[in-house]
Amino acid sequence: MRSNRATLRAGVSLAATLPLLTGALALGIPAAHAADHADRGTLAGTKPAWATAKADRGATADSAPVSVRVYLAGRDATGLAAYAKAVSDPASASYGKYLTARQTQARFGATKAQVAAVKDWLTSAGLKVTDVAQHYVAVTGDVAAAEKAFGTQLHNYAKDARTYRAPTTPASVPEGLKHAVLTVTGLDNAPHKATHQDQLPPPETVFRNSGPFSSYYGSNVASTLPDAYGTKIPYAVKGYTGKQLRAAYGAGTRTGKGVRVAITDAYASPTIAFDAATYAKKHGDAAWTTGQLRQVLPKQYVHTKDCGAAGWYGEETLDVEAVHAVAPGAQVTYVGAASCYDEDLLDSLSKIVDNHLADIVSNSWGDIEAHQTPDLAAAYDQVFQFGAVEGIGFYFSSGDDGDEVANTGTKQVDTPADSAWVTAVGGTSLAVGKGDSYLWETGWGTQKAVLSADGKSWTDFPGAFTSGAGGGTSRTVAEPYWQKGVVPDALAKANSADGNRVVPDIAAIADPNTGFLVGQTQTLPDAKTQAYDEYRIGGTSLAAPVIAAVQALAQEARGGKPLGFANPAIYARYGSKAYHDVTDNPTGSGLAVARVDFVNGYDATGGLTTSVRSLGKDSSLKAVKGYDDVTGVGTPANGYVESYRR
Repeated sequence: MRSNRATLRAGVSLAATLPLLTGALALGIPAAHAADHADRGTLAGTKPAWATAKADRGATADSAPVSVRVYLAGRDATGLAAYAKAVSDPASASYGKYLTARQTQARFGATKAQVAAVKDWLTSAGLKVTDVAQHYVAVTGDVAAAEKAFGTQLHNYAKDARTYRAPTTPASVPEGLKHAVLTVTGLDNAPHKATHQDQLPPPETVFRNSGPFSSYYGSNVASTLPDAYGTKIPYAVKGYTGKQLRAAYGAGTRTGKGVRVAITDAYASPTIAFDAATYAKKHGDAAWTTGQLRQVLPKQYVHTKDCGAAGWYGEETLDVEAVHAVAPGAQVTYVGAASCYDEDLLDSLSKIVDNHLADIVSNSWGDIEAHQTPDLAAAYDQVFQFGAVEGIGFYFSSGDDGDEVANTGTKQVDTPADSAWVTAVGGTSLAVGKGDSYLWETGWGTQKAVLSADGKSWTDFPGAFTSGAGGGTSRTVAEPYWQKGVVPDALAKANSADGNRVVPDIAAIADPNTGFLVGQTQTLPDAKTQAYDEYRIGGTSLAAPVIAAVQALAQEARGGKPLGFANPAIYARYGSKAYHDVTDNPTGSGLAVARVDFVNGYDATGGLTTSVRSLGKDSSLKAVKGYDDVTGVGTPANGYVESYRR
């Protein structure tokens, strides 16, 4: 994935998503040799693309350890997808006829006989069952046993200057189990095996924004700095608060009362209760009531160094405070993953679905699509489909690197935001004026130029692209029915004549230069003292919880009836007054703000740097009239929440 939060904070413009370290490069799956898979069912997508003949370094030792998960297809995988579609479609007679978690499991989950058969097959090959969950059977053993079980050979392959294990051909299962097994993960071990003795580290070094600031957009003009786009520009806002965001997105009197919102990230901030309560009190948000915020956490944490565990504290803090600021009456459950690895994040999502912990789930993490593999995509989609059947909607940030070319060299979207079963949330630059008035939004995309040495001009104005809302056309996911007729063919068919999924679906505030103020306990520069402090933050990791909170308001307006997988309903409102139709040039001229930042990130002892940040410059992506791949159908307007009223 992109980076850990510590690196991003040093760069000031914080990213939306955080790394999934498992997952291999996708996708080419060669045809299996008939002799290798006689009387067996092939599990497509289980051989990573980097496991090529050229990279092959020979067979893995038979005694090398292996740890894998066999995901279960359940009783009726086809029926699950069909019911998830029907129950989510406003035009369907089954719309809103959700099942309980128990009913969903009974109708679509794996049977006891299927689980027993899978266990018998794995143990007969010499593998040891270590866990049996509703969605998978986990086993450990050695390479020889894994090769016997999955009908493939495991070899070592060179990848990124290192060597990893992977199957030489796609894995397979006995013919009698091909309808019981969805996929298997863990046969390839990129990047490496987890340890089990990790402890959460203390908070990271404090991050602060330097002034001058605007209290609302345009309130403090940088009159002594050079012009940009032919005019004086304002200083960046100190950070919008809930009151300003609620006004911008049409909250009205709604609070989300009684609606359950879940948040998933990795790890858990040890100070979240104090920080959330302190922030709410300081900024006029409703006080948290007893039991309104709770955490569901794993028994132990892993990969804390690989994942930059302390960096995730700020992610949780942002998500919790943003949801409460916009929907102060909603119940918030934070479900922390044991790490930033796919299997642990999948466990968190499954925990929400299997126990129906919430109706709305905000997820501020992801990875580039090239790192997703069909096996993992299938495991994620199954959880999302189970959720849709129960009336649970998943909202994922679309990414912070625009078209990803500057980041990866390849134009691509992010995942799981590319799934056809989630709502992908893009980002904007938001201008809230005096009296909490909504002025305008642009697509979030930033170009940065620093002040010249003589202070009379901006060096190489408008400067280089630094960050922007993720979006574009998937290369692997087919165009969903609810995008047809809304998404222009030029986008949908950019990678295939048949059409593909385009990201995002909807958008909200994301630009760190017009960002949200958060409060968090951090480690002070002396490296010993910890104290509550505040800073401005952005990224589509802000947009996702804001949209989740707006959806909580909409669910309240609907009389508390869950919105479920909301994309069909979101697209059904396209072109109406429910949305702000966001473009990159809402005022007819270029837009920018001025920023003064601490060089060391927290005080003036290391000096200051002054820059101009242009708005609406998102790599090759453009926010235009109608649907676009920066903001989707737009952002919620005053009519959006009440459009769900029954």
